Amino acid sequence: MKKTLAEIAAIVNGTVMGDAAQEITGITNIDDATAGDITFAVPPHLEKAAKCAAAAVIIPDTIEDFPKAAIRVTNPRVAFTTLLTLFTPKLAINPGVHPAAVIGSQVKLGTNVTIMAHAVIDDHAQIGNNTIIYPHTYIGQKATVGDDALLYPNVTIRENCHLGNRVIVHSGAVIGSDGFGFVTIDGRHEKVPQVGNVIVEDDVEIGANSCLDRATTGSTIVKRGTKIDNLVHLAHNVVVGENCYFVAQTGIAGSAKIGNNVTFAGQSGSAGHITIGDNCVFAARTAPINNVPANSFYAGFPARPHLEWLRSEAAIGRLPELIKKIRSLERRLSELEGK
Repeated sequence: MKKTLAEIAAIVNGTVMGDAAQEITGITNIDDATAGDITFAVPPHLEKAAKCAAAAVIIPDTIEDFPKAAIRVTNPRVAFTTLLTLFTPKLAINPGVHPAAVIGSQVKLGTNVTIMAHAVIDDHAQIGNNTIIYPHTYIGQKATVGDDALLYPNVTIRENCHLGNRVIVHSGAVIGSDGFGFVTIDGRHEKVPQVGNVIVEDDVEIGANSCLDRATTGSTIVKRGTKIDNLVHLAHNVVVGENCYFVAQTGIAGSAKIGNNVTFAGQSGSAGHITIGDNCVFAARTAPINNVPANSFYAGFPARPHLEWLRSEAAIGRLPELIKKIRSLERRLSELEGK
């Protein structure tokens, strides 16, 4: 594909700096860019981008002067995302049900559905319009998948679980695995039946090898727009609000209630049966164990306000020096007492 800088600027609602007729044939990051490519940069990477081999750079519209051809936009990251979609060819996928797929009884398939070889759609399941299901994926009995969904290889959607429209589920993810529910009787752990389900609303993305447990009763719920990274675990009866982020290796214990626009950074987690307000951010390896009010920024274990955590970490770094001072003072005090 070839596009001039003028054509690209029109697509991303930007302004050209330099030769508007210059042709662009690809898009990539600063390090990999070659002649003919366009890349993007925001502070503090502008100087590096200016010296890279790219033909042009997408930059913030606050930058007045730049040493090479550029397109000035309000948000370079958004523009870069738009162009990645434009320059990346779509995979050739032929709609239809492959002869090697297994389709159960009374299954309802929408229009333009793609079900690839060795996928299994169990009895009474429903698949929406334009949905693509890759090989070796299992859709359980009475499960539903909405329109325009994308399920990559080896995904499992267990019985009675529901996925909304435009949901993306990556390889190895399991939706509706049994919650970790046991009761101990005379020293033996007896399983508590997990008879609920999982509801995933529209525009949710679920990363590879993530697990969303079905509720003991009722529903484990992930609301619209939430994005879940690889290797994330949501336990039974968790309720997640809209537009949340869960970064890799995060674990949320059972029955936690999480508000809208909440971010859990990598290797963080939450105790069960707590409530977390809207717009909270938890730094990497943070674990709240009590309710957290809205608009909080927490760090550490147990989780506490970020500034408080920073002061604690700074104090810990000074401990060896403080211990030396205390020992020195103890020796001097002992000498004075001896006199």
